[in-house]
Amino acid sequence: MNTVTIGLGGGCHWCTEGVFMSVRGVLEVKQGWISSESPNQEGSEAVLIQFNPDEVNLSLLIAIHLHSHSCTADHLLRKKYRSAIYVFDAEQQMECLSVIKAIQKDFDQPILTKVLAFVAFKENKEEFLDYYYKNPERPFCAKYIEPKLKALKDRFQKTMLIKPTEKKTVLLNKG
Repeated sequence: MNTVTIGLGGGCHWCTEGVFMSVRGVLEVKQGWISSESPNQEGSEAVLIQFNPDEVNLSLLIAIHLHSHSCTADHLLRKKYRSAIYVFDAEQQMECLSVIKAIQKDFDQPILTKVLAFVAFKENKEEFLDYYYKNPERPFCAKYIEPKLKALKDRFQKTMLIKPTEKKTVLLNKG
Protein backbone atom coordinates (compact mmCIF):
# COMPACT_ATOMS: atom_id res chain seq x y z
CA MET A 1 0.00 0.00 0.00
CA ASN A 2 1.21 3.47 -0.89
CA THR A 3 1.35 5.84 2.12
CA VAL A 4 2.20 9.52 2.49
CA THR A 5 3.07 11.52 5.62
CA ILE A 6 2.23 15.18 6.31
CA GLY A 7 2.31 17.30 9.48
CA LEU A 8 -0.53 19.65 10.43
CA GLY A 9 -0.82 22.20 13.21
CA GLY A 10 -3.22 24.98 13.97
CA GLY A 11 -5.02 24.43 17.21
CA CYS A 12 -4.97 22.11 20.16
CA HIS A 13 -3.38 18.82 19.14
CA TRP A 14 -6.18 16.91 20.93
CA CYS A 15 -8.65 18.56 18.55
CA THR A 16 -6.47 18.10 15.48
CA GLU A 17 -5.89 14.45 16.35
CA GLY A 18 -9.65 13.85 16.85
CA VAL A 19 -10.43 15.48 13.52
CA PHE A 20 -7.91 13.50 11.48
CA MET A 21 -8.57 10.19 13.22
CA SER A 22 -12.09 10.72 11.86
CA VAL A 23 -11.06 10.95 8.20
CA ARG A 24 -11.42 8.01 5.85
CA GLY A 25 -8.02 7.07 4.40
CA VAL A 26 -5.99 8.35 7.34
CA LEU A 27 -4.04 5.36 8.63
CA GLU A 28 -2.24 6.86 11.62
CA VAL A 29 -2.24 10.10 13.58
CA LYS A 30 0.60 10.92 15.97
CA GLN A 31 -0.08 13.80 18.32
CA GLY A 32 2.61 16.02 19.80
CA TRP A 33 4.86 18.91 18.79
CA ILE A 34 6.45 19.63 15.42
CA SER A 35 9.34 21.95 14.78
CA SER A 36 10.64 23.42 11.55
CA GLU A 37 13.59 25.54 10.52
CA SER A 38 14.37 28.94 12.04
CA PRO A 39 12.43 31.04 12.95
CA ASN A 40 9.91 28.21 13.51
CA GLN A 41 12.26 25.82 15.25
CA GLU A 42 10.35 25.83 18.54
CA GLY A 43 7.89 22.93 18.73
CA SER A 44 4.24 23.78 18.22
CA GLU A 45 1.20 21.57 18.90
CA ALA A 46 0.56 19.47 15.82
CA VAL A 47 -0.04 16.00 14.41
CA LEU A 48 1.83 13.77 12.00
CA ILE A 49 -0.56 12.02 9.65
CA GLN A 50 0.09 8.96 7.56
CA PHE A 51 -2.55 8.47 4.88
CA ASN A 52 -3.39 6.37 1.87
CA PRO A 53 -3.52 8.71 -1.16
CA ASP A 54 -5.72 6.19 -2.98
CA GLU A 55 -8.44 6.85 -0.38
CA VAL A 56 -7.91 10.53 0.50
CA ASN A 57 -5.75 13.06 -1.31
CA LEU A 58 -3.56 15.75 0.17
CA SER A 59 -5.80 18.53 -1.19
CA LEU A 60 -8.78 17.21 0.76
CA LEU A 61 -6.72 16.83 3.94
CA ILE A 62 -5.54 20.44 3.62
CA ALA A 63 -9.13 21.61 3.08
CA ILE A 64 -10.24 19.75 6.21
CA HIS A 65 -7.29 21.22 8.11
CA LEU A 66 -8.05 24.80 7.07
CA HIS A 67 -11.75 24.43 7.88
CA SER A 68 -11.09 22.87 11.30
CA HIS A 69 -9.11 25.66 12.96
CA SER A 70 -8.76 29.45 12.88
CA CYS A 71 -6.46 29.57 9.87
CA THR A 72 -7.13 33.28 9.33
CA ALA A 73 -6.70 34.45 12.94
CA ASP A 74 -3.42 36.02 14.06
CA HIS A 75 -4.07 35.49 17.78
CA LEU A 76 -1.73 35.65 20.75
CA LEU A 77 -1.34 31.86 21.00
CA ARG A 78 0.01 31.38 17.44
CA LYS A 79 3.43 30.39 18.82
CA LYS A 80 1.88 27.44 20.71
CA TYR A 81 -0.74 26.79 18.02
CA ARG A 82 1.17 27.57 14.81
CA SER A 83 -1.11 27.31 11.78
CA ALA A 84 1.10 25.22 9.54
CA ILE A 85 1.44 22.38 7.11
CA TYR A 86 4.75 20.56 7.61
CA VAL A 87 6.07 19.09 4.37
CA PHE A 88 8.70 16.49 3.60
CA ASP A 89 9.74 17.56 0.09
CA ALA A 90 9.49 20.30 -2.53
CA GLU A 91 6.66 18.54 -4.36
CA GLN A 92 4.48 18.52 -1.22
CA GLN A 93 5.36 22.16 -0.61
CA MET A 94 4.23 23.23 -4.08
CA GLU A 95 1.00 21.22 -3.84
CA CYS A 96 0.19 22.66 -0.41
CA LEU A 97 0.78 26.25 -1.54
CA SER A 98 -1.42 25.66 -4.57
CA VAL A 99 -4.24 24.18 -2.48
CA ILE A 100 -4.12 27.04 0.04
CA LYS A 101 -4.37 29.53 -2.82
CA ALA A 102 -7.37 27.68 -4.28
CA ILE A 103 -9.16 27.37 -0.91
CA GLN A 104 -8.68 31.06 -0.07
CA LYS A 105 -12.05 31.74 -1.77
CA ASP A 106 -13.77 29.92 1.15
CA PHE A 107 -12.54 32.55 3.64
CA ASP A 108 -13.23 36.29 4.06
CA GLN A 109 -9.80 36.97 5.58
CA PRO A 110 -6.37 35.91 4.25
CA ILE A 111 -5.29 32.39 5.24
CA LEU A 112 -2.26 32.70 7.55
CA THR A 113 -1.28 29.03 7.43
CA LYS A 114 2.41 28.55 6.63
CA VAL A 115 3.90 25.73 4.62
CA LEU A 116 7.05 24.75 6.50
CA ALA A 117 9.73 22.10 6.24
CA PHE A 118 9.32 19.26 8.72
CA VAL A 119 12.37 19.00 11.00
CA ALA A 120 11.42 17.12 14.17
CA PHE A 121 8.50 15.57 16.04
CA LYS A 122 8.06 14.88 19.75
CA GLU A 123 5.10 12.67 20.63
CA ASN A 124 2.82 13.55 23.54
CA LYS A 125 2.58 11.41 26.69
CA GLU A 126 0.66 8.14 26.27
CA GLU A 127 -2.14 9.31 28.59
CA PHE A 128 -3.03 12.13 26.14
CA LEU A 129 -2.86 10.12 22.92
CA ASP A 130 -6.13 9.19 21.17
CA TYR A 131 -7.66 11.73 23.55
CA TYR A 132 -11.06 12.21 21.94
CA TYR A 133 -11.83 8.54 21.36
CA LYS A 134 -10.65 7.51 24.82
CA ASN A 135 -12.53 10.38 26.53
CA PRO A 136 -15.59 11.40 24.44
CA GLU A 137 -17.56 12.25 27.59
CA ARG A 138 -15.04 14.80 28.88
CA PRO A 139 -16.19 18.45 28.80
CA PHE A 140 -13.25 19.48 26.59
CA CYS A 141 -14.30 16.96 23.94
CA ALA A 142 -17.95 18.03 24.05
CA LYS A 143 -17.10 21.73 23.93
CA TYR A 144 -14.33 21.77 21.33
CA ILE A 145 -13.96 18.53 19.39
CA GLU A 146 -17.60 17.49 18.87
CA PRO A 147 -18.58 20.83 17.24
CA LYS A 148 -15.60 20.59 14.87
CA LEU A 149 -16.54 17.07 13.85
CA LYS A 150 -20.18 18.06 13.28
CA ALA A 151 -19.18 21.05 11.13
CA LEU A 152 -16.74 18.94 9.14
CA LYS A 153 -19.37 16.22 8.69
CA ASP A 154 -21.65 18.77 7.05
CA ARG A 155 -18.93 20.01 4.69
CA PHE A 156 -17.04 16.75 4.02
CA GLN A 157 -19.74 14.08 4.51
CA LYS A 158 -18.26 11.26 2.45
CA THR A 159 -14.84 11.63 4.04
CA MET A 160 -15.61 11.83 7.76
CA LEU A 161 -15.85 8.76 9.99
CA ILE A 162 -16.50 8.07 13.63
CA LYS A 163 -14.21 5.56 15.31
CA PRO A 164 -15.75 4.71 18.70
CA THR A 165 -13.61 3.34 21.49
CA GLU A 166 -14.00 -0.21 20.28
CA LYS A 167 -12.44 1.08 17.01
CA LYS A 168 -15.38 -0.04 14.88
CA THR A 169 -15.58 2.43 11.99
CA VAL A 170 -18.99 3.90 11.22
CA LEU A 171 -19.91 6.70 8.84
CA LEU A 172 -20.88 9.85 10.76
CA ASN A 173 -24.11 10.31 8.81
CA LYS A 174 -25.17 6.80 9.90
CA GLY A 175 -24.01 7.22 13.51
